[in-house]
Amino acid sequence: MNGFDLIIFDCDGVLVDSEIIAAEVESGLLTEAGYPIGVEEMGERFAGMTWHNILLTIEREASIPLSASLLDKSEKLLDARLARDVQVIDGVKAMLSRLRKPYCICSNSASHRLDMMLGKVGLREIFTPHIYSAKDLGPDRVKPKPDIFLHGAKQFGADPARTLVVEDSVHGIAGARAAGMRVVGFTGASHTYPSHADRLTEAGAETVISRMSELPDVIAALAEWSEAI
Repeated sequence: MNGFDLIIFDCDGVLVDSEIIAAEVESGLLTEAGYPIGVEEMGERFAGMTWHNILLTIEREASIPLSASLLDKSEKLLDARLARDVQVIDGVKAMLSRLRKPYCICSNSASHRLDMMLGKVGLREIFTPHIYSAKDLGPDRVKPKPDIFLHGAKQFGADPARTLVVEDSVHGIAGARAAGMRVVGFTGASHTYPSHADRLTEAGAETVISRMSELPDVIAALAEWSEAI
């Protein structure tokens, strides 16, 4: 069977170290709005979720009305911080040079933000044109729904069962598994927390890595294992 048809990467917290920046911005805004929350808790609870869905979740849980203005305020603050501070995850470029299968990005981030971040860290041309935003499919089709993963596989004519996803969040893994795909968890970004690997495994990751240099060998091992059974 020769392994996988396609490798799908999440972007935030997998290719670029942006989740920690989002957690800093969003925890500050929520604390100011009357919902005190630390940066680590933001990463643990909400990594991989859109800001809109984070606000809806908190409103339901805490019965705190959060101003719609927080949506725009966060977007502007976060875009400015990311443009200034975002960095590539260590080892990503070397890892990509070793891959011998097609690959793409499937992210919850908006297209304009993906373009900005990937351009800043030197990954945009490596992935173009295969950079897909769930928000382009519709506001109700973001992860943890499987839509963006299925969309990415469709662009390559790839079988979801022969597609491997690299994700850093429970919500992303849920979406990939719902799409019928296999998943490797990643905990090498700055927003990682003590139980991160365990939570990714519980969500459905077959294995978890903390260094991108490990991924090509893990892909080969998972492909061999699937062919042996």
